[in-house]
Amino acid sequence: MARLDVNRAGELEVFVRVIELGGFSAAARACGMTPSAVSKLVTRLEKRLATRLVNRSTRKLQLTPEGCAFYERGVRVLADLDEAERCASANATPRGRLRVNANVPFGHHFLLPLVPEFLQRHPEVDLDIVLTDEVVDILEQRTDVAVRAGPLKSSSLVARKLGVTRMVIVAAPSYLERHGTPTTPEELQRHNMLGLNYTRATSGWPLHCNGKEHLIVPSGNAQASDGEAVRRLAVAGLGLARLARFQALDDIAAGRLIALLEDCNPGDGEEVHAVFMGQGGYLPLRVRAFLDFLVERVQL
Repeated sequence: MARLDVNRAGELEVFVRVIELGGFSAAARACGMTPSAVSKLVTRLEKRLATRLVNRSTRKLQLTPEGCAFYERGVRVLADLDEAERCASANATPRGRLRVNANVPFGHHFLLPLVPEFLQRHPEVDLDIVLTDEVVDILEQRTDVAVRAGPLKSSSLVARKLGVTRMVIVAAPSYLERHGTPTTPEELQRHNMLGLNYTRATSGWPLHCNGKEHLIVPSGNAQASDGEAVRRLAVAGLGLARLARFQALDDIAAGRLIALLEDCNPGDGEEVHAVFMGQGGYLPLRVRAFLDFLVERVQL
């Protein structure tokens, strides 16, 4: 039986703060303690558990495998306590810092426009938004929710599907006037195809024409780190781009971009998911509120 003189919930909360905030000093400020007291608490916790939870260095803390498992379960336990208190209080509302990571196209076209509405609904939540097309480590980056496009890798993360976005090949009228309009997959090889400078799940642009499958590997004189940058280069007339349709929709409607080879478009799409740590029943109220909001408001 656990000793009654040990505040295990309090220790757990401090440990989780250390990991989420990235160090003893930041956790000490958040918990109203001294860095020395926080360090001693973690050491005492490790001694009681008879295992090392974090490797300490002068630059940062690194979770051990045991520490990672303890952190994940600890987050669930604390969320369960929050949920129990919420159920006992009719006036409970989502509150606290919510760190969200999203790919750049989704961030610009969906997330940022919806921020005012979400914060109006939940004024006690503080959003911390990071936009990048790189896949981040949720635990390492202390992220509550990450929006990812494409197939999900097997992991301990939980996902809620937000929808599927169709892909489209586009170019600016100015580019097509100078270089001509490709009408077959083979003709794409003679054009400047803009790409992304990081590893993608797919290695090329799939097309389906006259019963034949094609996979065109893009080759061009410019690459960019995110889909919005590629869209801007395409609008500027630099070359062809393959974008999520929601990215290009306004440009196509305004005539800034023209959809190409739609007869050969296989109709493939990228699934978009919101991923997070822990099971749905163990989510902090602010995280659950944000996930429900995305599912409600995002229409891909």
